[in-house]
Amino acid sequence: MSLWAALGTVLDPELDQPITDLGFVSEAAVVHGHAHVRLRLPTYFCAPNFAYLMVADAHDAVSSLPDVSTVDVQLEDHFAAAEINAGVAGGAGFAGSFPGEANAELDELRLTFRRKAYLASLDRLAMRIADPIGLCLRDVPPSPELAAVLRRRAELGIPCDPDSPLLLDEHGTPIGEAEAPLRLRFARAVRVSIDGNAGLCRGLLHTRYPEAVTNQLVN
Repeated sequence: MSLWAALGTVLDPELDQPITDLGFVSEAAVVHGHAHVRLRLPTYFCAPNFAYLMVADAHDAVSSLPDVSTVDVQLEDHFAAAEINAGVAGGAGFAGSFPGEANAELDELRLTFRRKAYLASLDRLAMRIADPIGLCLRDVPPSPELAAVLRRRAELGIPCDPDSPLLLDEHGTPIGEAEAPLRLRFARAVRVSIDGNAGLCRGLLHTRYPEAVTNQLVN
């Protein structure tokens, strides 16, 4: 796997899109086993917990490459860059990076956004189907949208076998026929919110860094 491909596995936790496609990676190179990565975000005041997750995930992704022996991932132009960069480099965790300000790690936050990402992917898939109520996964033709749903189910430990109901909520609970319209409207609201925030962040990044190039993809 290349350095760029490894960084492509790192998602913005709120937007559920790769930091490479969002334009958040401004520099990335490996020279003699040393990986050098620079990240930038749409605004100076982007939430530090989201920023920390992206820097930490980028550090872990790059460190896993077989041809990389040392890693330097730096967030730039952010009000908490010094704390985040030092904390990630030192393996301090989020709480250790902000002593006296943060008292817990970000596992619950990450889980919350994975659940939202699953609901958004479920809505994208449901829009392709005339009537998704009562279907099992085996009833759904292969598509990028189905692959995205299965990927997010696997991340959450939600059943992915062909006989599993298509409509399972973010906790893996079957969605009954009576509640399906309401639950699907909620999934759509989550998806619209994620897509809207992604569009806003792309615009803000381009305004802040006119040279930034971003791409759109199905995820």
